[in-house]
Amino acid sequence: MKLKYWSCSLKLAHQWTIARELQPDGTGGTLTEEVVFVELRDGDGAVGLGETSPSERYKETIQTVLSFLQKIDPSRLSFRDVTGSMAYLEELAQGNAAAKCAVNVALVDGAARIAGKSVHDFLGLGFTEGRHVTSFSIGIDTPDTIREKVRMAEPYPILKLKVGSPHDLANLAALREVAPTKPIRVDANEAWKTKEQALNQIERLASDSNIEFVEQPMPVNTPKSDWAWLKAHSPLPIMGDESYVNSGDIERCAGLFHAVNVKLVKAGGITGAFEALKTARRAGLKTMLGCMIESSLLITAAAHLAELTDYLDLDGNLLITNDPFRGVSAVRGVLSFANAPTKTGLQVVARS
Repeated sequence: MKLKYWSCSLKLAHQWTIARELQPDGTGGTLTEEVVFVELRDGDGAVGLGETSPSERYKETIQTVLSFLQKIDPSRLSFRDVTGSMAYLEELAQGNAAAKCAVNVALVDGAARIAGKSVHDFLGLGFTEGRHVTSFSIGIDTPDTIREKVRMAEPYPILKLKVGSPHDLANLAALREVAPTKPIRVDANEAWKTKEQALNQIERLASDSNIEFVEQPMPVNTPKSDWAWLKAHSPLPIMGDESYVNSGDIERCAGLFHAVNVKLVKAGGITGAFEALKTARRAGLKTMLGCMIESSLLITAAAHLAELTDYLDLDGNLLITNDPFRGVSAVRGVLSFANAPTKTGLQVVARS
């Protein structure tokens, strides 16, 4: 097996700001996102592609990903033994979920290609056309820019609004001026530090009758008793994101949230996300597949797991202007493989 990897700077159409990046003066965010792509090629010419978008929130960076990839002995990887290959990566180093994500996605891609199947069929899930709709995310900004972003998002039927600034209600009002009735998902990214503050903010937001849920209103290290109190008192469903990294977090999360957000980068790839989704559903939680800022390669990889979800937030590729890959489409938010550029594996190709 040969292993090739390279970094790439994805360019965002707008400044991207979430609560934990917001500075006291109201500035913050980024116009670029660094990702890493992986290519595996075996001796028979079979190829698998992968991607990761590491986050410092989970103590991973481009540098830690590249450092991990440099340690890999490619001869220990095989498309015909994804489980054994992942066990080798676990032996190599604990953690490093983002780095392992890139390799795992490439392994599953190659394995499915060899089997002559799409990833969703290879995993026994299938994919129901016309059923799976992604939200479109609106980052923290000024009300005027929020209006502009919402106008640009007109084709998408569901919006996700990042909150955690002093201007949350003004931003929601600005959104509603342009899109008065669209369902909204609110994401606080750990912004509110106490259960009382979180409840106060949620109650104010809940005056809008078309908000579906609130994501991660408080920090991960908030006491379980406070999470339980908030769940019991909140007028809106609570979804865990940063609190639910992988299936190992289910015992902590099962009674504290109505739903959880699973991301390939957090869970270590397709295999880990598959298990995280199944585990959450067995525990009675609703599930969402989310993303970082990613290209169509990793977004498409996640889309193959759509049958295990209640909600989708796979829009990272819709927020960038230099997507290097083509894969799943999202016409008016509806994910589709009907016109995918290939029929096997991830069903992605590089743009020429």
